[in-house]
This record gives sequence, C-alpha cells and structure tokens, in this order.
Amino acid sequence: MKNILIVGGAGYVGGAITDLIQQANYNVRVYDALLYEDSFRKPVDFVYGDIREYEKLKAQLKWADAVVWLAAIVGDEACQLNPELTKSINQDSVGWLADNYNGRIVFMSTCSVYGAQNSELNETSPTNPLSLYAETKLNAEKLLKHKNSIIFRLGTLFGVGDLYSRIRLDLVVNILTVRAFVEGRISVYGGDQFRPLLHVKDVARAVLMNLESENNGTFNLARQNVRISDLAYQVRMHFPDLKIETTNRTFQDTRNYRVSSKKAEDIFGFKSIHSIDEGIEELKHLVETRRIKDLKSPRYSNQAYLKEHYEELMFKVFKEVEVA
Repeated sequence: MKNILIVGGAGYVGGAITDLIQQANYNVRVYDALLYEDSFRKPVDFVYGDIREYEKLKAQLKWADAVVWLAAIVGDEACQLNPELTKSINQDSVGWLADNYNGRIVFMSTCSVYGAQNSELNETSPTNPLSLYAETKLNAEKLLKHKNSIIFRLGTLFGVGDLYSRIRLDLVVNILTVRAFVEGRISVYGGDQFRPLLHVKDVARAVLMNLESENNGTFNLARQNVRISDLAYQVRMHFPDLKIETTNRTFQDTRNYRVSSKKAEDIFGFKSIHSIDEGIEELKHLVETRRIKDLKSPRYSNQAYLKEHYEELMFKVFKEVEVA
C-alpha cells in the first residue's frame, strides 16, 4: 500500500494527518474544496474539488490504495445552517463512497453520537445523537459497516496540528485559551458537563497506525474526560490572573458524555502523547506572539464563517458541482 488519498486534507485535522503520512514515505494526494482556506501551499500533490463531483473524485479513488475521509460540515450549529446540504455532504457522499470504492477506508466520526449520558461509554454503548451533525455521522458509520473500514469516534479536539492549516477557535480548549488572553476572564455555564478531549496530532497518529492494519469497525479516541469547569481552572494555571465566572444558567449545548478508549488501546496500542497543557501552551504562544492577525475573524469558527459567507460559498459549491 503506497498511495493515500486524503479527502478534506487541507483542513484542521487534515493538516496534521497529511504531514504525518507523508513523513512515513507514502505517496500522498489531497482532495479538497478549500472551503475555509484561500490556498494550499504544502509540497503535496493536490486536486481541487467538491466531494459531490463524483466523476472527478472517482478518478482519484482509482489511484488510491487507501482513503482517509475527512470532508464534512463539522459542528452542530454549522450543520443546522442548511440541513439538506449537511445530509448531502456528511451522509450521502459516504454512501456513494461505499458503493464506488473497495479499498481501505479510514473515516472520522464523532463522540457526539453518544449525546447526553452519565456513564463512561464504550463502542457498544447506546447512541443518542442530539444534533444533525451527530445524526449524519452515525448514519455514515452504518453505510461503511460492511466495508474494509475503520471508524474513529473523535473526542473534542484541541491544539495546533500543523504550520499551514486554519486553526479552529470554536473548540473548547482553544477558545478558552484565547479568551483567557484577550479578555482576562472566562464564563462557565453550569460546568458539570464532561467532554472527552484529544489533541489533533493524536488523531493523525491513530490514522497512520491503521492505514495498513486489519482493524475494522468503530473505535473511540480520546485522551481524557474533563469537566468544563475543571478545564477552566486548568487554563488558569497558564494565565495566573485569569478570572473565572460561573453561572448555573444552562448552556444551550446539552451534550454530556465520557468515553473509554480502551478498545483502541487494547487492539492497536493507541495512547495519547499530547497533553491538554501542551495544547493550551500552543494556543497561548500563537496569541501572545500575535501570530493570528485577527482573533475575532469568523474564519476560525465553522459556524460563524459559513453563516457570514453562506450565499457566496453555496453559489460557488453548487455551480462547480453542476458544471462537473
């Protein structure tokens, strides 16, 4: 196995995966519509395209020994902007992939499929998707059930993945760090809800470990389960003057879940090596050294950017698909 196609490889997760797979001496090709990016400047073979341009994508699949499928509209609020489009991209395109590709598939799902549950959850626990995002990801998992596929249910990501791709500032560790620097205070709503956290570079490690493995099925991936309130105080360890405001007002995001990654540990030896403190320090360095020009730019939030550029982006995407 030599040729690896990374669909959505120009994004936040794709940047880290592309770098690590290329360093392992595979032939890497990125297929991406550059939804959030202005350019792709890595010295990597690149094909510009939408995942619904099926004929264009089919030609790339013929080249690939394995496909890492990252392309999706990510996040609850971003997915709600256009439910029909979300279903087309997050679910229907995966069904097309299952029907048209018989090689190795590495697919990214989400621990959001568990919804709100109080016990620590493993891959056999009941699912309870509370959003369109989680629902479409769970449906996509089912479409890959009988393929040579490994599916990663990712925890909430954090940290810096590479030097080029857009950083995401709509993820809890990243945004709390930025707010600690910019505002000197952070507000915690409730705070008892848990999130399983995972550094974006640890996702890349799990992918590399399984490009040629015989492991199929679903695997949770997380470093540790953390209460949001505890995370706020962990951020304060890096910003000693930070003020933390807590309120009992219920936050609109009702997700609450803890997951076990024991299956991944037992079957392919996965163990996170990048800590939450490391991720906080990465973001702290970016903001303190002014390496992000405008921290308030909607570009760094999936929902905010898609909402602001919705008509422009949708016209562009639909026009390209129609022409193809």
